[in-house]
Amino acid sequence: MATPPRTIDELIEKAWQQLRRLEPLEALEAQRRGAVLVDIRPQADRDREGLLPGALVVERTVLEWRFDPACESRLDIASYDLEVVLVCNEGYSSTLAALSLQQLGVARATDMVGGFRAWAALGLPVQRGPGSH
Repeated sequence: MATPPRTIDELIEKAWQQLRRLEPLEALEAQRRGAVLVDIRPQADRDREGLLPGALVVERTVLEWRFDPACESRLDIASYDLEVVLVCNEGYSSTLAALSLQQLGVARATDMVGGFRAWAALGLPVQRGPGSH
């Protein structure tokens, strides 16, 4: 029997229930204790809005290949025990991406509530991109 269709809002809500998402201040603290903060936003957004200091940039389109420890295209840091905090613009695509990494076995993958924009709104450190003000 086929799975009944779901809306994107339903998928995100279900993913939120499965993740222990971090608020921006919690994400900063996680980064300070060794978690890898990963900015999955497109280049245009990073250029316009700025960068997260110390974050690894891995665009969403290649994320699973870079963090799957069993993949030939993985990053050197890829591991099933790696603490990864994904950041997108507003905390939606990063939620789905974190769930995807968990499905690959990266059990400590999560994302940040509100994304980059929530981080910046709190006045947390931002490194300006070429097109940001």
